[in-house]
Amino acid sequence: MERKPSYETVSEAVNDLIKRGYTTDFYVEATKDCIVCRKSDLALSADDFVIDEVHRFEGENDPGDSMIVYAISSTKHDVKGVLTNAYGVYADGVTSAIISHLHKQIK
Repeated sequence: MERKPSYETVSEAVNDLIKRGYTTDFYVEATKDCIVCRKSDLALSADDFVIDEVHRFEGENDPGDSMIVYAISSTKHDVKGVLTNAYGVYADGVTSAIISHLHKQIK
């Protein structure tokens, strides 16, 4: 079984994922119910991608600093990227709803 990397910070996780080929910067497009690449028109629906890794970061001094980093890939579109989101009381409700729906796909 392959061991998932452990990171101290969100930026450390994102930088390492980029080095490992997760170069697309994704965000959730609430009106389309999909994730979208920030630099192109590529939009992926829930059936188009899987979540390869999930990394949670607790805000030690500020609960607003609690973040989660998702490593996402799509063989259909030959793309790998990163999606970040706050979680807990500061989570983006739409993003969290979509990620919760896809949670069953985590490898």
